[in-house]
Amino acid sequence: MDNERYFIPVLRDQRIHKINSGLYYYLQVEFAYNSNHIEGSRLSKDQTRTLFEKKTIGGDYVPADDVTETANHFRCFDHIIDTYKQPLTEEYIKDLHRIFKMNTFSSMSDEAVVGDYKKYDNMVREIMTTTVGDVPKEMASLIERYEGLDEVDLTEIVSFHAAFEKIHPFYDGNGRVGRLIMFKECLRNGIVPFIVNDNDKKFYALGLSEWQLSDKKDRLLGVCSLMQDDMIAVFEHFKIRHDGDRFEPEP
Repeated sequence: MDNERYFIPVLRDQRIHKINSGLYYYLQVEFAYNSNHIEGSRLSKDQTRTLFEKKTIGGDYVPADDVTETANHFRCFDHIIDTYKQPLTEEYIKDLHRIFKMNTFSSMSDEAVVGDYKKYDNMVREIMTTTVGDVPKEMASLIERYEGLDEVDLTEIVSFHAAFEKIHPFYDGNGRVGRLIMFKECLRNGIVPFIVNDNDKKFYALGLSEWQLSDKKDRLLGVCSLMQDDMIAVFEHFKIRHDGDRFEPEP
């Protein structure tokens, strides 16, 4: 179609001109709401939308950190738009965590480290995450293997995500940082990105566990593929250039 547009220029243009009914607005609200809600945020979608539009919220009481982390997620998304071509490094990932957790009350606790790896061991459900002393080594190894790939597809991006979440390198925010990384790496590799929907969080969590505990990959890949289908529908609505699940973010 002659009026198809490139993804990244559209997002940047709408950000600059503060368009509140376009693709940039839609993705900011949907990504922040769903990714935070998966982790227990009490902000409703309407409150998320109002926070993005008007920098305030209304309605029922919500914890201050839910508000701060949502606002910070908006900043993380902007950071990804501006830096998606950069390779993954430990410093890039730490910086994403710093942006997401800055100015939260939880970052003031004894166990918190913002923008660096955890200083206390943790556990997620039945998953024994990487111990503090092994996190730097495991993260360096994960990134080295990933960055050494000749070609990256959806399976490799989701594989990185599953390994990252099993390492669980930060005291908090691992899931949200991990999903931001997946979005960035889809952009970098010309793969239609996706947002994990809060309505599908049980299948997403189960898929992660199956991959991490028994190397069963089908469920998590299936969830991510379905979320890609949702994004393709969004692309078509906003007339974003794509060829199935592949696309060029910008000319």
